[in-house]
Amino acid sequence: MNVAKMVDAKGLSCPMPLVKTKKAIDELTSGQVLEVQTTDKGAKNDLAAWAKVSGHKLVDMKEENGVLTFWIEKA
Repeated sequence: MNVAKMVDAKGLSCPMPLVKTKKAIDELTSGQVLEVQTTDKGAKNDLAAWAKVSGHKLVDMKEENGVLTFWIEKA
């Protein structure tokens, strides 16, 4: 997967991972992929729901060693 930008939101609590994700994805062009890393467990639902509502595509998500990583493709 070709990641255009990465957001490190580890250690931040809601709503900051979502705020940083929205700001970063606004800088991308359609079809580019954003990688987001966070330790906020609420982000699992928040980022998935936000991507769907915003029209972006949640390509993949994994949880490893307490870090949630999301790959979101900009619409």
